[in-house]
Amino acid sequence: MCLRSQLLRFAPSDQTIPTMRLSTVVSFALAFFLLFGAQAQNKEFTLEESVLKRFSTFYPETVRGFQWIPGANAYSMPEKEGEKNWLTKVDLKTGASTRLFTLQEFNALNFEKDNTQQSSNGRITWEDANTFRFQLGNGIYRCNLSDRKAKKIVATEQGAGNFDWEAKSNNLAFTIDNGLFLSRSTPQAIEQVAGDGLEGIVYGQAVHRFEFGISKGTFWSPKGQYLAFYRKDETMVTDYPLVNIGDRPASANIIKYPMAGMPSHHVKVGIYDVTNKKVVYIKTTGDKEQYHTNISWSPDEKYVYMAMLNRDQNRLSFNRYLAATGELDKTLFTESDDNYVEPLHPAIFLKNKPNEFLWMSQRDGFMQVFHYNTAGKLLGKLTPGEWDIIDFVGFSADGNTAYWTGTGENPTEQHLFSIALGSKKIKQLTTEAGVHRISLSPDGNYLLDNFSNLTTPRVLRVLDTKGKVVRELVKAANPMDGYQVGTTELMTLEAKDGTSLHARMIKPANFDAGKKYPVLVYVYGGPHAQLVTNSWMGGAPLWMHWMANQGYLVFTVDNRGSDHRGVAFEQAVFRNLGQVEMQDQLTGVEYLRRLPYVDGDRLAVHGWSFGGFMTTSLMLHHPGTFTTGVAGGPVIDWKYYEVMYTERYMDSPESNPEGYAKANLLDKVAQLDGSLFLIHGTVDDVVVWQHSLDFVKCCVDNGVQIDYFVYPGHPHNVVGKDRAHLMRKVLEYILANN
Repeated sequence: MCLRSQLLRFAPSDQTIPTMRLSTVVSFALAFFLLFGAQAQNKEFTLEESVLKRFSTFYPETVRGFQWIPGANAYSMPEKEGEKNWLTKVDLKTGASTRLFTLQEFNALNFEKDNTQQSSNGRITWEDANTFRFQLGNGIYRCNLSDRKAKKIVATEQGAGNFDWEAKSNNLAFTIDNGLFLSRSTPQAIEQVAGDGLEGIVYGQAVHRFEFGISKGTFWSPKGQYLAFYRKDETMVTDYPLVNIGDRPASANIIKYPMAGMPSHHVKVGIYDVTNKKVVYIKTTGDKEQYHTNISWSPDEKYVYMAMLNRDQNRLSFNRYLAATGELDKTLFTESDDNYVEPLHPAIFLKNKPNEFLWMSQRDGFMQVFHYNTAGKLLGKLTPGEWDIIDFVGFSADGNTAYWTGTGENPTEQHLFSIALGSKKIKQLTTEAGVHRISLSPDGNYLLDNFSNLTTPRVLRVLDTKGKVVRELVKAANPMDGYQVGTTELMTLEAKDGTSLHARMIKPANFDAGKKYPVLVYVYGGPHAQLVTNSWMGGAPLWMHWMANQGYLVFTVDNRGSDHRGVAFEQAVFRNLGQVEMQDQLTGVEYLRRLPYVDGDRLAVHGWSFGGFMTTSLMLHHPGTFTTGVAGGPVIDWKYYEVMYTERYMDSPESNPEGYAKANLLDKVAQLDGSLFLIHGTVDDVVVWQHSLDFVKCCVDNGVQIDYFVYPGHPHNVVGKDRAHLMRKVLEYILANN
């Protein structure tokens, strides 16, 4: 539901409804694959259960707490026997298992100098075959299996967060408020790295509102000699008030929120020398509002590599800086695009060749892997296919092979690939259709494959580096067995211009093709999201099956702008958010209306965040298409959304007034034909509450009736037990009005 990172671009399309061709990719009728059939199902699940028990009772069996053990050709996993929770070690070659200790024994460890009364959840990180570490209270501890004594390595302080552990030195970076600190293991001491106490100056935390793959604010060098960190100056960014109603009287929580076209924060990258305790800052030139992204270190710790992106986000310079002085040493290459460049991954240095690295880029139309040397010479492209590489998994033990996940030929799937760095030969190691999520053992000899598809709840297994199964850990049974759950079908629609659109249909358990069914269209529609996948239940949440059992079809289309389809598909929305996306959703509507069992006069639409924007847009731009819409946390006017995300896909309001005007929903309220329900969290710091409040004001001014509900104290997503309240609110509104 979260619109947080990244968006997309646009090539205009006309307002006519595209023609379409239906080609079924995966379709399971009730007569077959009774995994979801109604005949043997008798138990009903409640809406509350579908929300609150989705990741427990109704979640396919897995191994929670799986950990590779370095240097042992083994892994550990929890096991439950009666009242005891064991941690068990399993040998990869023989399969022999050894029980190490129970959770109760773990909590009774002899804690050195700290007789803490806290208990642990047993989460540990193995350092070698006999040693593990864990965090408890304000300390990080190390324990050896031989004596079972827990020794505190480093300590933190109250209010600490953003922990960043460095394994070679055993030092820990962390933040308190806006300051950055270092806890040393030898001798044990805490020192402040940066922080001057000035309001609006933040050290060691993520910047650029978590865009460009940025998820943290500190970056250790390979040997732990240096700590690179972000310094964010927000003093020039406008204040934005969030209201805390828990106080008497209510108080204002002031945040910094840079809206599109307005001043953005200024970023610097500092480098802390752990030995001499000195800080230097990387010396950058140009616009102070440019983006500092994808930080990486050279293996010898002499250089920091960083992608510098201009505020227009259409030109990237990949630069190398001297760690000792912060001076620019070299620009290795540049990338530019008429629309935008979006770097998401740091450079990956080769294991055996420290003067060569891999770089992920969409410059050739898909996310691909490029091989460079540190002189900036392109040595080749390693992934020639017209499909997206998704993520780097790791290197083989000898360093000559790199492992990646990618879509392969089917964008609804995810597979494991090996790339021989010498011959540049690429091989797909997973062959079963579906989604494979992969992790690599520390020694590079084994891979963990977490696999599912539409008819396979989960298979968890260990593979060797050729893709051969070494050991199957879990083959999950259907957690919905015995419950009334209908069919899930995946299909491909074809728009007028030939663009393929992946879609998903959920039918009720007692589906009757001779009846007419109303439809709920669930939409997200924004960049960096993919709702339709060949994974368990087609990637759908369980509440959709509850809704289907109320006599509905639940339908979803991944329109242009969504993820894993290449640049042309993703950038089709540039400067015109919402326009081509709506046309693709209408392709889905036309398909639905051609089905003999669809009641084309009873279509509802629901979405959250970008999906809330899409829901409201469809209700206003295409009145009469949907009888009912429920929009949660909706963007109403892109001028009020944040700089980094909005300007990537829309440019600034000053340079693209036409695009902003078309996407603005405030002046279109009079076009509403149907029931519209808006929902918002009162302390939403992503899509601020002002969006929907302004919309309500325009409705009042124009005499337009809508329904409205807020969740006090909730940010952008409504979570916890209140999530069940939210989904009942949404679905009962649709049932009552559609």
